Amino acid sequence: MKGSLPERRLIEPIAHIEADLPTKFGLPRQSGLVPGLRGRVVFEPKYRDPAAFRGLEGFSHIWLLWGFSENGRDAWAATVKPPRLGGNKRMGVFATRSPYRPNALGLSCVALERLEQDEKLGPVLYVAGADLMDGTPIYDVKPYLAYTDSRPEALGGFAQDVLDYALEVDFPPALLSRIPADKRDALLGLLAQDPRPAYIDDPARRYGFNYLAFDVRFTVDGNKLTVVEVVDL
Repeated sequence: MKGSLPERRLIEPIAHIEADLPTKFGLPRQSGLVPGLRGRVVFEPKYRDPAAFRGLEGFSHIWLLWGFSENGRDAWAATVKPPRLGGNKRMGVFATRSPYRPNALGLSCVALERLEQDEKLGPVLYVAGADLMDGTPIYDVKPYLAYTDSRPEALGGFAQDVLDYALEVDFPPALLSRIPADKRDALLGLLAQDPRPAYIDDPARRYGFNYLAFDVRFTVDGNKLTVVEVVDL
């Protein structure tokens, strides 16, 4: 058809995010759940024209369109097991935010804390509340518009039932003191979201994930998560 898009069109990253989580294990399952988790979006050289960012500083939040670069699968499945349903109940992939999709694209709404002109990197976006691991490719950035993007009356389907889920976190002060002071709230928020695989529930098992330059190890018994060790990477 005249004027139609090609059946397949290659897209390329315009930027990547620099964040405190080097692996996907431990990431919050949605953007905005851990507001203290901060990062910065660094653009590829060809997209560093300051004119492309003119006016963006007036927005408090932005959309990031990005790629699930570590989903580990080439194929997609019609149904997936959402973690918040215990990892043992299947839902349609289009009813979830699963990374295992026909096209491995993610969409996150993050707070734009500031736009900074770096001498070497050009315009850099400092963001908060992102659910992206370090190095994730960014394909587009768009402003969040509350008058069109916000729908307070929207139904949340099965996800609504687990909206307030959180663990109690016991992080001994001697261990917490090893984490930089400005990074502690974000780490506590990540732990409260329960980083474990949804299908594992073993009170004796030790889990761990990388945060900054540390391996944070913990156990979970019922609704309580206890940090038992913080190891240098």
